[in-house]
Amino acid sequence: MTKVVKKKLVFPPIGMRIVKSALGVFLCFLIDIFRNGDGIAFYSLLAVLWCMQDYKKDTFMQAKQRLLGTVIGAIYGLIILLLRPGFHLDSGILFELLWGLLISVFIVIILYHTVVINRRQASYFSCVVFLSIVVNHLTDANPFLFVWNRFLDTVIGLAIGVFVNCFSLPREHRNDILFVSGLDDTLLSEDDNLSGYSRVELNRMIENGAKFTVSTMRTPASLMDPLRDIHLKLPVIVMDGAALYDISEKRYLHEYVISHECSQNVISFLKQQQCSYFTNVIVDDLLVIYYQESQDFVYQDMIHRLRTSPYRNYVKRPLPTGEQVVYFMVIGEKADMEQVYEKLLEQSFCDGLKVVMMGLDGYSGYSYIKIYNHNATRENMLSYLRKYVDANEVVTFGTIKGRYTHLIESGDSNQVVRLMKKRYEPLKRWRKSNYEGTE
Repeated sequence: MTKVVKKKLVFPPIGMRIVKSALGVFLCFLIDIFRNGDGIAFYSLLAVLWCMQDYKKDTFMQAKQRLLGTVIGAIYGLIILLLRPGFHLDSGILFELLWGLLISVFIVIILYHTVVINRRQASYFSCVVFLSIVVNHLTDANPFLFVWNRFLDTVIGLAIGVFVNCFSLPREHRNDILFVSGLDDTLLSEDDNLSGYSRVELNRMIENGAKFTVSTMRTPASLMDPLRDIHLKLPVIVMDGAALYDISEKRYLHEYVISHECSQNVISFLKQQQCSYFTNVIVDDLLVIYYQESQDFVYQDMIHRLRTSPYRNYVKRPLPTGEQVVYFMVIGEKADMEQVYEKLLEQSFCDGLKVVMMGLDGYSGYSYIKIYNHNATRENMLSYLRKYVDANEVVTFGTIKGRYTHLIESGDSNQVVRLMKKRYEPLKRWRKSNYEGTE
């Protein structure tokens, strides 16, 4: 039987980009009123909307492209206006053909011009401005004045767009705070994605110097896709605190491993229990996963499905001598795993281990057991990370009551970023010395 998933219609909140776009449009109309009909607000509106980008650097880049395109189009439009008196055929098919051919030739020149100066992004705007001059306004009483006003309309729209999109109230930037968020049911939505609001605001704060990272049970391989659009600069806490991974440099900075002697005891125990398990080790900044023959369908399916990732390296062989294990992952039917879990906790070598048992997502009736070094906790790794980044304060976000600075309610994936904004960039307060006068 196929499970039918009902998708809920979600209405996201109106973002600041929408609000700023509306404000920019209004300001264009306002300025157009004082120009006494000399301008055409339509061109200013196009320019201001084009400038409304997610990030300030993109706003400036788009404004430069639009301005350059307008200048190029206007210049070639003026050239056409100067050539216009040389055409003595005022009507007829021949005139239309010659005029259309001339404009087409100039389109080639304009496009080639943008290629030569390596500004191909401005080619579209150059052609739009050029065509608006030579097609729609060639017969104006003063077409030269139109060219100037057309250019001025665009400049006004660009200026308003840049101002509105980049304007912000004076705020402090708490770059001394280390912000750490959980991932599943915390920062990510139910479909394992980051919302557009969280993505934009997180990247903006990180670019301003915010110290932000995530802490999760996942391996680096399973982080890459959901965090692909986040410009993380700090290492992430992975494998439930067993390792600290630098995504940008693709290397492990710190890990808590199980000794070789203890690992051999675990392997002997798992073999006695006839368990299917994975042995995860770090070799030269690569996560190597050793596995063995098994008749378990789920075990085989996991290997087949996960080994395609370039961040996972599955090797069919026993644990080599001298390699230290980051963690073991044992999988099986839930009833069997419960028995293995209870027996494992009774073993003497288990005193130096951390053992976790949970349901296996995507496989009904199956569970997994993960076995770590007892020091492999998120709290220990967070303490190490705090010293590594030299943070004065740590603010954490998670779903377990009493464990984190801020408790995040399930279903609101934007809550982390909203809370972080309040702590990271509060409005600046006027100090007494700023307004204190003299007697």
